[in-house]
Formats: sequence, C-alpha cells, structure tokens
Amino acid sequence: MIRLDSLGRDIDVLVQGASRGLGREFVRQLLHSPDVGRVWAGCRQPEALALPADTPTTGLRPLRLDVSDEATIAAAAEQVARESDTLGLILNVAGVLHTREGMRPERRLAEVEQASMLWSYRVNALGPLLVAKHFAPLLPRRERAVFASLSARVGSIGDNRLGGWYAYRASKAAQNMLTRNLSVELPRRYRGVLCIALHPGTVDTDLSAPFQGNVPAERLFSRDQAVSQLLGIINGLGPDDQGRFIAWDGSTIPW
Repeated sequence: MIRLDSLGRDIDVLVQGASRGLGREFVRQLLHSPDVGRVWAGCRQPEALALPADTPTTGLRPLRLDVSDEATIAAAAEQVARESDTLGLILNVAGVLHTREGMRPERRLAEVEQASMLWSYRVNALGPLLVAKHFAPLLPRRERAVFASLSARVGSIGDNRLGGWYAYRASKAAQNMLTRNLSVELPRRYRGVLCIALHPGTVDTDLSAPFQGNVPAERLFSRDQAVSQLLGIINGLGPDDQGRFIAWDGSTIPW
C-alpha cells in the first residue's frame, strides 16, 4: 500500500494508459491508498479494464481516453469535471516502443521509417501534452498537485552513448522538453503543481519483454516494485523538484 500524505487527503487521480502494464498497476495501488478518492482510469477500451479480484473498486472510474485522438481527451476531461472538483495527481503512462504491426526500435539509420517516427511522437510526446491542455483546468489553484509523465533514460540527450532507437529516443526527448515547458507555465496559474518526468527503470512488461536478455535480475523490476518506487518519489516531492527528470532511485537524469 502506498500513501500520498504530502498531496493531501482524498485526492482524485487520473491515470492515462490504465489498461496494461504499469498503468494498470498504478490504478491497482492507488485504489488501495487511503489518501485517494476517485481513480480515473483512462484507456482506449475502458470496458475491458481488468484488475485483480482483491482490488477495491469503490473509487474506480473507467474512462475512455485515447492519447492519439484529441477529441477523446477533451471528452474525458469534460466527464471528469462533472464528478471531480480537482485532480491532485495526473499520471501519463501510455507509451509505444514496438507494435504487433511490425514497428520495432531501429538499430541503424537505414531502418528509420517516417510512419514509426510520427506515431512515436504522437503517442509518447504529443499525448501527454494534450492531456495537460485539457486537464490542467482541473488542477487546484493553490494546493499541492503533481503532473507526472513516464519518460525513459534513453530519452536523455546527455546520456545517449549507444545511438539507435531513433523514434523512441526522439519522442521521449520531445516529451521531456514539453514536460519542462509545463513546469514553467503551469505553476503561474496553479501555484502548487509540480511537473516532472519519471524513469521507471526496466520493468517486466510487454514493452520491455523483447529487450530483457541483458538486464541483470536485480535491475529488472516487477510492476508492483516499479510503481511503489515511483509513487514513493511522487510522495516525497518538494518545490526544488519542479521540472526534474527523475530516475526510479530518486537520482537526477541529465536532459
């Protein structure tokens, strides 16, 4: 169980990308938290959202939200506004690295495809920005709140030593810049909001499954462990953390 005492009692939360992997685990753990009221679980097919049988569902609010379709984001924000006065935590979790249709991380320049580059940007970078656009009015004006997007260390320009993975690296680097932009603008109107980028490490999910072969066992995190670590970071954030790119262990990742 995770507590979010530093965000205040009975906060309402939005988890974007809630149907799989880390998103679903965020929803599960947040529903167990005594500090959380409603958990808005945004995904493309909310009717198919499946959680473990022992998950409390009193505060669960499935929500149709497709980050590649701005109309669904706007409609979702309107739906949330009818029931939640404010959101104390907004989590952008959905991301794309590879697809069943054959999209894969590029190993070299010759493998770069325009469609993959644009799709990665649309989901990984533009999606969280559009969520900010439509859900920012639900942030509290003065009370503490957190807007967090799951990034990745491979999106760090300063840490790039291996190359490759053009679409994923570039889209996450773009997401990082947009998060940094939000960390400058949003606090002008919503004084208590903290905007951060989070790196969960390598987690045992469908996204990382093809690339786990060289990951030491102690650095391959379960979903439960990864989400607990990230919620712990969120719980401990202070004013000096505004606009940071933070790894799972609390360390700062260079942009």
